[in-house]
Amino acid sequence: MPRPQRPDKVEPKLWRYELPGGWVVLAGRTDQDNDRLSLKIAKANDFWFHVKGLPGSHVVLQVPAGEKPDNATIKLAAGVAAWHSKKREARQVAVSCAEARYVTKPRGAKPGTVEVRKEKVLNVRPGIPEESP
Repeated sequence: MPRPQRPDKVEPKLWRYELPGGWVVLAGRTDQDNDRLSLKIAKANDFWFHVKGLPGSHVVLQVPAGEKPDNATIKLAAGVAAWHSKKREARQVAVSCAEARYVTKPRGAKPGTVEVRKEKVLNVRPGIPEESP
């Protein structure tokens, strides 16, 4: 009988969206997935998003080395974070945004809990791209 895998060895279950221009956005499904996405999968220059002050998915916009997303792409990624929260039905949602390098986990914090430095708050409409795998 196979031994159960350690929780940190299990592949995270993520929603994956493709934005115009070929940008990829990943969103965590559980607190453990959020941890792995924000702290292990995200690279320093990726952008991290989370709805402000409420439970929701951690969302990462993957940024290829040497590239910078435009404001429209950043707002679309923030909209994905708003969509994966309790504020999905709202017209406008405040979403925290920071480079992933500024997202850290406090020592001893429970899964899904992070500290964010140098964040910007964007007010966006919740939404996900139409044609995502």
